[in-house]
Amino acid sequence: MYELARRRLESVYKNSSDKPLQGRMVGVEKECLRVAADGTLSLLSHPLELGSALTHPSITTDFSEALLEIVTPPYKELALTLRHLQDVQNFVYSKLPEGELLWGTSMPCGLKLDCDVPIGRYGTSNIGHMKHVYRRGLGLRYGRKMQAIAGVHYNYSYPDSFWQVLAEVDGKSADQDYISNQYFALSRNILRFGWLIPYLFGASPAVCGSFFGTKPPPKMMKKHARNTYYEPFATSLRMGDIGYQNNRDESTTINTSYNSVSEYISFLKAAMRAPSERYAAMGLFDADGEYQQLNTNLLQIENEHYSSIRPKQITEPMEMPSLAMERRGVKYVELRSLDVNAYDPLGINEEQLRFLEAFMLFCMLCDSPPMDDDELKQSKSNHVAVAHRGRDPELRLQRGSESVLLRQWGTEILDMVGELCDLLDVTGAPKVYCNSLSQQIDKLHNPSQTPSGVMLEELLDNDEDFFTLGLRKSTEHKNASETLAKEQQQDFEKSVEESIKKQKHIEASDNLTFKQFLDNYHAQLE
Repeated sequence: MYELARRRLESVYKNSSDKPLQGRMVGVEKECLRVAADGTLSLLSHPLELGSALTHPSITTDFSEALLEIVTPPYKELALTLRHLQDVQNFVYSKLPEGELLWGTSMPCGLKLDCDVPIGRYGTSNIGHMKHVYRRGLGLRYGRKMQAIAGVHYNYSYPDSFWQVLAEVDGKSADQDYISNQYFALSRNILRFGWLIPYLFGASPAVCGSFFGTKPPPKMMKKHARNTYYEPFATSLRMGDIGYQNNRDESTTINTSYNSVSEYISFLKAAMRAPSERYAAMGLFDADGEYQQLNTNLLQIENEHYSSIRPKQITEPMEMPSLAMERRGVKYVELRSLDVNAYDPLGINEEQLRFLEAFMLFCMLCDSPPMDDDELKQSKSNHVAVAHRGRDPELRLQRGSESVLLRQWGTEILDMVGELCDLLDVTGAPKVYCNSLSQQIDKLHNPSQTPSGVMLEELLDNDEDFFTLGLRKSTEHKNASETLAKEQQQDFEKSVEESIKKQKHIEASDNLTFKQFLDNYHAQLE
């Protein structure tokens, strides 16, 4: 499998007149909870000073009014992506209600009742109401606290020049079908090898007891300090059994396929059409006759299907993502398995972005045969095992019929990624890719150097509660924020005004009832 990657890599560089990844695009989406000064979840609405969560291009909300999401556009330079993220975050800090912080970890704290988590609101338009009802459905199906978990998404696309060279190496034409097939090949290999990401970057080995409410924590968790629960070898509990995922008993009735665009879309359409007895029993409407789900099928909309990787296409207004992909192929991939990095004020840093780029290129160039249901289950099992026991030196993962030590498999992967880093680093420039790789190799051989290892050591050595650590880190991050230049501040304030005007225009343009609007949306499946 790795030998094919080596041959393709050598051929790509031999046939490329320039660096083949020049012109690639990288974007980031960072989620973070707004919390009050005492670390409890903010119950205040999304600040009007941040604009419309429905229409602002960079500042929106995910599930909750309190779950802020900062979105960067895609950039050709990683430094520009991080700079944009930092500028938006600095602007957000300047407009937060008095005393509020952005929570610095993926796992929330200070939660009381599930119903206390405020669901996102997006105005009175049909599309705004649809977003709100969808979130009501998520809360109903999976619990609101589950939806308050934050993460970082990494959006990546390859340039046309790369596709031209790779297609030539493969003896193919760089058309839409070829590009889409390659993105799906990449996605399959992310599923196969992506357990390495929570191992290297997972930062949620412990949770606050408030997350479980009145329910007892899982038996494998140990209690620490006043109200902290942890697993000794955990890396990313967010990606484990206690994190957000589709209900196993429901999602197994229709099997996901990443083997082609058509099979993937067929899965999504089938899941959106398939009725669910469980969700039907919850009711489409609440006691007041208001929608509390968009429908009672396995999936309300496609985004409800959870995966660590999503092939995507940019959508037109009101266009279903699957139809956009069916019509125009895959444009980019969204990697969704990153925890918020509690040890960086931005939640992610250049070292991570450099490694992820090299790792994704490895996944792109490797052989990627179709995955059957058994291999999909195996990949999920490996991810969950690493989330809960990744730092256990004896942990073995399943690779086909072979049981292999995580460290052995990881070493094989990083050795191959190292060959890519040698070529990605520009001659005469700082070895940014190789330096990032060196840090990951250190983590592989020294689990205590992983973010999860560092965090757990801090908690145990300092006899510190997870809540206390989270509040301390969140305060440090706010103190590290900078005041924007006057021009930048004015530009952001202008974008806030424009987003509010745009939302009002959408609301004034509605001429359908909400039921008619939903019927039209779901009619796209026919």
